[in-house]
Amino acid sequence: MKFVDFICRDAIRTNIEADAKDDVIRQMATSLLEAGKISEDQFDGIVEAILKREELGSTGIGRGVAVPHTKHPSVSELVGAVAVSEEGVDFDSLDGEKVHLLFLLVSPPDRPGDHLRALENISRQLRDDTFCRFLQQTKLPEDVWQLLEEADSNQFSK
Repeated sequence: MKFVDFICRDAIRTNIEADAKDDVIRQMATSLLEAGKISEDQFDGIVEAILKREELGSTGIGRGVAVPHTKHPSVSELVGAVAVSEEGVDFDSLDGEKVHLLFLLVSPPDRPGDHLRALENISRQLRDDTFCRFLQQTKLPEDVWQLLEEADSNQFSK
């Protein structure tokens, strides 16, 4: 699975200013709402489900990366948002560091394979230091999209 298969181009934010986990999750879900990928009447339920998942253990996986995610019956396909925080967000990450790169996923409960493949793709790509460094330096959503496309075509693979 590639980034372009699930990341919504219109739900990329490069100037997230929230410094708390709850706020950044809400902002990222709002970007999916504004892009028409989640419905307004399901917005609060989706945010609540993501926050409930965070209670099980932080999705701040270390190295400045977090992947908040949930399964929710209101979506018919896997959708994702990307956010870049220059200042960093306290995300209770496993390594105790602030998070600068965030990938939020919402998938239908009956498509666990897509959910797992997307998580695997994100974690594989974000092991590449060059890709992460370039992503953190982006100032425009179009630049993030271009980097995701380059990652999809294995331009960052070692």
